[in-house]
Amino acid sequence: MCQLLGMNCNTPTDIVFSFEGFRRRAGLTDSHSDGFGIAFFEGKGVRVFRDNRPASLSPIGDCVKQYDIKSLNVIAHIRKATQGSVDIENTHPFIREIWGENWVFAHNGNLHDLPDMTGRFCQPIGSTDSEAAFCYMAEFLKRRFSRKPVEQEIFAAVQEVTEFLAQHGTFNFILSNGEWMIGHCATNLHYLTRQAPFGKAQRIDDESVIDFNDYAKDGDKVTIIATFPLTKDEKWTKMLSGGFVFFKNGEKVKEIIGVEKAIIDDGTLGDRIVNDCS
Repeated sequence: MCQLLGMNCNTPTDIVFSFEGFRRRAGLTDSHSDGFGIAFFEGKGVRVFRDNRPASLSPIGDCVKQYDIKSLNVIAHIRKATQGSVDIENTHPFIREIWGENWVFAHNGNLHDLPDMTGRFCQPIGSTDSEAAFCYMAEFLKRRFSRKPVEQEIFAAVQEVTEFLAQHGTFNFILSNGEWMIGHCATNLHYLTRQAPFGKAQRIDDESVIDFNDYAKDGDKVTIIATFPLTKDEKWTKMLSGGFVFFKNGEKVKEIIGVEKAIIDDGTLGDRIVNDCS
């Protein structure tokens, strides 16, 4: 399946260190080679780079590194195709307008038998299950609220529509409107928050080391969300199946803890519910 990368912070920050390790998983250290995309929120706008070539080999990926764009919210995706051809229109992240805002979405998983969006206001352009699911989500939210509601209502509504879509398969995703970022875990999703006191970190995929003291200042908060950890010497939090997390300004505002898969007495897989926390 695909892999996801997101960044939410309280000061404009570049994602180069994380992205350079992440893009190596697209053909060098892993096999997610069916295209990539990365979206940077800039005010109300979104700057998007996509390629249907592997991120590790893409000149567009090199451009992202050289551009050194700073943003409060970034979503990136490396694709291992399950549905849809390897074309630009099927490359994540996807963008839709909701309540006059750009919403950006990237998915890791595989969904089947989704509702037919033919004739709906929001329709997919490509042929992926991911874009179809995002269109369903956008339509659901617009029908539920004619105007933008408060964040708590948005988070609750996203949970509701996600629970429906997750019945159709594996549904890990990252979602942002440029103000906040939501992550949902079905199988694998991890996060960490970097804040003072800052230290060094070493990438898993190429051993590169960075000292964040050279780039960050007291008060900075930067949260990274990824399918799998990108560094080997930082404490990543692994989300549980069905969990949701809501970040704003680099801080965790709310988390709904999911279900831990456990081996029960007869040797089969069971679910252990873990309490919600805020």
